[in-house]
Amino acid sequence: MPHRDTPRLRILLAQECARLMAEEGVTDFRTAKRKAALRMSVADKGLLPDNQEIEQALLDYQRLFQADRQPQRLRELREVALEAMHFLACFQPKLVGSVLSGTAGPHTPIQLHLFVDTPKEVALFLMEQRIPFVTSERRLHLSNGGQACLPVFRFSAGDHDLDLTVFAPLAEREAPRSPVDGRPMRRAGLAEIQVLLAGNQL
Repeated sequence: MPHRDTPRLRILLAQECARLMAEEGVTDFRTAKRKAALRMSVADKGLLPDNQEIEQALLDYQRLFQADRQPQRLRELREVALEAMHFLACFQPKLVGSVLSGTAGPHTPIQLHLFVDTPKEVALFLMEQRIPFVTSERRLHLSNGGQACLPVFRFSAGDHDLDLTVFAPLAEREAPRSPVDGRPMRRAGLAEIQVLLAGNQL
């Protein structure tokens, strides 16, 4: 590929990543990049778009091709998130990720950060409520440059999947870095989500 075509190729790759995330249920940037590169026969990783470019392409794609359903889908996800946050209020839940930013697709889980002394408290709460769940871990980049591997609880609420990452109480003061731009991750509490829904802000 001639050097002068590199910017165009990055745009095309970002657009393909966006299509994969909007239409085919791909929920993370790394998988979208890998599949897009494979489909477009791009072997040089240096040509791949960054996560910010992909997120912008995803917003553009949704505005162009999903304007008839994306706003309603996003509102529904935020309404479910609000219900879940009321349900989990004892853990000071905060909404994060694409449901908050507005790029959520049809297969996007609702991501919440919880703050509690021990993950066992979350497990016991879900068991007491007779909610089946699975556990895993998530590695996040911290604001101080370090990394942390945190427990995650996943369960379904109707047609929606919820993804709960558990932090220590003091971690509420300092958000981990966003996988999109490396800045502190945006978090929203109950009041902010209520304002978003009341104002129909998408």
